[in-house]
Amino acid sequence: MQDSCEPRPRHELKHSINHADYLMLRARLRAALRQDRHAGPEGRYRVSSLYFDTPTDTALRDKINGVDGREKFRIRRYNDDFGFIQIEKKSKQRGLCTKRKEAIGLEELRQLLNGDRSWMMSEQRPLALEFASKMTTQGLRPTVIVEYVREAFTHPAGNVRITLDSNLHTSRYATDFLSAATPLLPLGDKDLLLEVKYDAFIPEIITGLLGIPSRRAHAFSKYAASRIYC
Repeated sequence: MQDSCEPRPRHELKHSINHADYLMLRARLRAALRQDRHAGPEGRYRVSSLYFDTPTDTALRDKINGVDGREKFRIRRYNDDFGFIQIEKKSKQRGLCTKRKEAIGLEELRQLLNGDRSWMMSEQRPLALEFASKMTTQGLRPTVIVEYVREAFTHPAGNVRITLDSNLHTSRYATDFLSAATPLLPLGDKDLLLEVKYDAFIPEIITGLLGIPSRRAHAFSKYAASRIYC
């Protein structure tokens, strides 16, 4: 399956939180909002991402320098389920984020990581085609794995999606994404993160739940933090 329409640019706010914040927000959000339908019985799921960058670390440097019009590619799976894998491209321009994604199969991922990109060269797979082209022209290659546990909540007004990410881990130069046993290390003191994504506005009920005016958003990137940490 692949996305059939152009993604809508969205606002994205990120806040580092402490454990007390996490417990308070989790209780509030569970009581007031709908949880992600893909979450497990405990309302959580594990996200594993393999990030790609150029030999000169273009995506990393663009993020650190706050370059407008930046992009990064990653491959993502959930709960170590190799039956559902996605290529994702995340872009940011004029302060708004977009994300495109296409599902790929395990054998296609194995071929990609082994350097065989022949299956990607198809007009029916536009994101895979772009990814393959930039692997060739820009030298995109696997750089780091990032993994964390996510709890997600949604609200229809403003198309709001709120996530609480915990237990952030990163690989230290290891990029064996085909193995669920790749050793990972805790991501320093950046262990808890609140993310808020929305279209045109944040409803008042959400600002009340989160206490957004009292929280200072910052441009945190799991990828950049993992690269700097490693």
